[in-house]
Amino acid sequence: MSDLAIRPATADDLPAIVAMLADDPLGAQRESPDDPAPYLAAFARLADDPNQHLAVATRNGKVVGTLQLTVVPGLSRRGATRSIIEGVRIHSEERGSGLGTLLVEWAVEESRRLECVLVQLTSDVTRTDAHRFYERLGFEASHVGFKRAL
Repeated sequence: MSDLAIRPATADDLPAIVAMLADDPLGAQRESPDDPAPYLAAFARLADDPNQHLAVATRNGKVVGTLQLTVVPGLSRRGATRSIIEGVRIHSEERGSGLGTLLVEWAVEESRRLECVLVQLTSDVTRTDAHRFYERLGFEASHVGFKRAL
């Protein structure tokens, strides 16, 4: 994977990122790649927040993976800072290549560099393949998550 680079995302990367977000059964229901406005507004908010790190993996200049890393300072765990990995997506042509492992490992190392003591993530209950993937990378299913739509 020597031709692989992981870097901060730019606004020019948004069409590729949104296409990956939409390229699965769950994403197809909740993403709108034909309407860039909400994604541009969200990208501007992310770019203005130093605790948000939207990254892309590129191969030969093509965006082939993405994730968002959020750094969360807190009081619990003796004032620990933690990170949250969100929106991990790998281009369909790259799935199974090891790229997902490299991207998540990058996020873990970046979290260490940012002095986080814990990395956490959530995964939709229906994504059983993703659960096995995260467990192989050393993540534990230690909590029950809850959501409330607003």
